[in-house]
Amino acid sequence: MIRLKSDLWVRAYLQHLQQADIPAFVVAKGDPDSGAVMIKLNLMNGSSRLFQRSFDFQTNRRSWILSEESEDHDIDERIRREMNRDSDLWIIEVEDRHGRTMLDESGLIE
Repeated sequence: MIRLKSDLWVRAYLQHLQQADIPAFVVAKGDPDSGAVMIKLNLMNGSSRLFQRSFDFQTNRRSWILSEESEDHDIDERIRREMNRDSDLWIIEVEDRHGRTMLDESGLIE
């Protein structure tokens, strides 16, 4: 399976969000080749959702899963812990009151 470099995937994802008029930005820039990516969805009401990629061994595919849903400060603390464990981690923050991430529509699973 061919895997996109992390920086290429992030740029494509941000462009996809921009085309949908959904604000997003890079909070932490990880390893450009193989850094893991987490998506923080800020719902603009004090709560957020955290998404991460997961590998499904049954289908042999990567997919995005909801890792946590909580208040902003709890999600931020979780992100800090993850970044302490993995210095190559990318963090993307998406801001959308309607909960749109475009992850399932992007075609950018890999």
